[in-house]
Amino acid sequence: MRTYKEADIIASVRDALQFIACYHPVDFIRHLTAAYEAEGPGPARDAMAQLLLNSRMSALDKRPMCQDTGTVNVFLKVGIGARIEASRGLQEIVDEAVRQAYTAPDNPLRASVVSDPLFLRPNTRDNTPSVVHTEIVAGDLIDITVAAKGGGSENKAKFAVLNPADSVADWVVETVATLGAGWCPPGVLGIGVGGTSEKAMLLAKESLMDPLDMSDLRRRGPADKTEALRLEILDRVNALGIGAQGLGGATTVLDVKIRTFPTHAASMPVALIPNCAANRHMHFTLDGMGPAHFDPPDLRDWPAAIAASASGAMTKVNLDTLTRADVALWKPGQRLLLTGKLLTGRDAAHRRMAEMMKRGEALPVSLENRMIYYVGPVDPVRGEAVGPAGPTTANRMDRYTDVMLSQTGLIGMIGKAERGEDTRALIAKYGAVYLIGVGGAGYLISKAIKAARVLAFPDLGMEAIHEFEVEEMPVIVAIDATGSSIHDTGPRAFREARAKAPSLTP
Repeated sequence: MRTYKEADIIASVRDALQFIACYHPVDFIRHLTAAYEAEGPGPARDAMAQLLLNSRMSALDKRPMCQDTGTVNVFLKVGIGARIEASRGLQEIVDEAVRQAYTAPDNPLRASVVSDPLFLRPNTRDNTPSVVHTEIVAGDLIDITVAAKGGGSENKAKFAVLNPADSVADWVVETVATLGAGWCPPGVLGIGVGGTSEKAMLLAKESLMDPLDMSDLRRRGPADKTEALRLEILDRVNALGIGAQGLGGATTVLDVKIRTFPTHAASMPVALIPNCAANRHMHFTLDGMGPAHFDPPDLRDWPAAIAASASGAMTKVNLDTLTRADVALWKPGQRLLLTGKLLTGRDAAHRRMAEMMKRGEALPVSLENRMIYYVGPVDPVRGEAVGPAGPTTANRMDRYTDVMLSQTGLIGMIGKAERGEDTRALIAKYGAVYLIGVGGAGYLISKAIKAARVLAFPDLGMEAIHEFEVEEMPVIVAIDATGSSIHDTGPRAFREARAKAPSLTP
């Protein structure tokens, strides 16, 4: 029998959460680098370059790679012979580790968890509680897998009960085609098949913790039907041409993971959970000899020569003199460098502004001829103007677009992923634009933010309205003033080019 101290479990999980916030798994970096090198010139390749550069910068500076530092998922396999010296349960022990990790003064992580999911939705301020899965297993060791799952990818989880004769591959490909880019590809697909509804979802989530081995699998060929299915799904999903950030390209997924479990003869439950480009997880084992220790990865695994900026022409934009006539000239796919004052606001701020306008109240800040950035930044440290500050999924703000464009004078919005058809029509109606940043490159983007102050709704924490002073912040025109969207034109152009030149197949 081995004895484990509560403090050692807390320290291990705490340090693991800090580690995965700043360091990508090396296998992910190797697969992303290979995808970057194989991608043709264009926005998707530039997006992957930003992701790789962002990852290296985060590793060097020990700051979160993405501002959405996720909901904590912890998988505990506790040996039946293990004895834990503790005065509280495993949920409380893990939550204490989360609390310490997310409120660490030298590297605070963003608290995203709200305690009441239905009504007031107040932020817990320390990212607790976590989601803990515990299994009693043979032996006397404690096996721990820690993950931090971002909201953009978690929101794209899907489940279906197929007929036993249905094709899992067909369902996955058809489903991914509907997900859009809000889950921040390129990433990994986790697929769970069998068991019951909740078991299939758990299998899919657990599969995302498996090491990436798609490059090895393709090189040696499949050894069984499951591996053949993984290859089939990967190739068919990538043939959709969604590409990095939905911009159109050869790589949408880097790997496909599948776990199965026996199921009822009449059923085939299937779950799909994508993992974003942040891909935060790690596994370790405790043996009762103290807390786990984690060595930083060798940065030689990161490509050091990645260009710091996108290739091709970049249009410099002065936000402080911007007019509706200026934005009318921009086209989908055009690369911009923004300089000047930029407002921020996301779900809670938009809801509050909409309620104020409905009551006929004046807004606390003028949006006339301004742009608003959908972001919830991490708190700054060590002289930073702001912590990691990448874009959030924009279509959550679609419900507010009409009132914002029709009543405030707003001329532009910045987020990530596509907008709905109605929102595109509104953008065209009011002659506005929608720009995107690279989701998952929050630390890199933060370097373009030179100053930040809260202008309104300070009680909303990271969702308060800030004013950023930015200098050459890189963005891409996603929807122009006519309503044309790169999330349509980019993937379509890739598919058409691929059809004409089959050698482009990855």
